[in-house]
This record gives sequence, C-alpha cells and structure tokens, in this order.
Amino acid sequence: MQSAASWHTHERYREASEGKDELWDLRGILEQIVTRVFAIDLDLIRRPTRGRARVAMARQVAMYLAHVVCGLTLTEAGELFGRDRTTAAHACQVVERKREDEPEFDRALQLLENVTKVLVYAPPSQDCSDLE
Repeated sequence: MQSAASWHTHERYREASEGKDELWDLRGILEQIVTRVFAIDLDLIRRPTRGRARVAMARQVAMYLAHVVCGLTLTEAGELFGRDRTTAAHACQVVERKREDEPEFDRALQLLENVTKVLVYAPPSQDCSDLE
C-alpha cells in the first residue's frame, strides 16, 4: 500500500506532467539514469527489440522507476518505452523479485529511486546572477 507521502509525490508528478512533452522529458531522464548505471548505449534501450539481457534489465528498471517512483500507470509506463501494460507489469515483477533475491541490487535500486526523485521533482535551479 502507498504511503500518503508517496501518493502526494506521485500526484505532484501527474499535475506537472499534463502534456506529452513532460512525459518525453521523463523518458529522457530515466533513459539517461539507467544507461549510465548499466553501462549501455542509449540507442540500445530505445530499440523495439528486447536485446541482450543487460539491455532488457535496464529497460525493465526504467519502467519500474516510471511506475513506482513517478506514479505512472502500468499502461503509461509501458507506452513511455514503446511497450504495453503487460510488459511493464512483467518488468516490475522482475525487478521486485531481483530486489528480494539480491541485497546489492536492492541497495542500488534504492539509490536509483532517490536519484530519480531528485531529477524529476526538484525545482529548477535558481539563477544566481542576481545574488552578487
């Protein structure tokens, strides 16, 4: 069950993401995060095919973050990466199972969740030129 704080965070993203452009920005943020962590090329995660296991896992983590951290529905998370709802649901199951089985992976995902929250929800940086 979602906590009140996480529900509020998800609603903030939904309110900020009324247009499609914001969703594409979210996709870009998530792609950048997972491609760097999994050390894969950006074009590999964007391919319509599954790809190698490492690429598939990176995409699954991105869909997981979109659903769990950003509060997108499974349908929205899947569509964000050119997949359907069942693929996004499967991705979330795979990631959750791996978190349970591998404590190191779980710690890495906790860090990724925190980084995602900062990049997606942080207010734009302040222009410091007028502080002089």
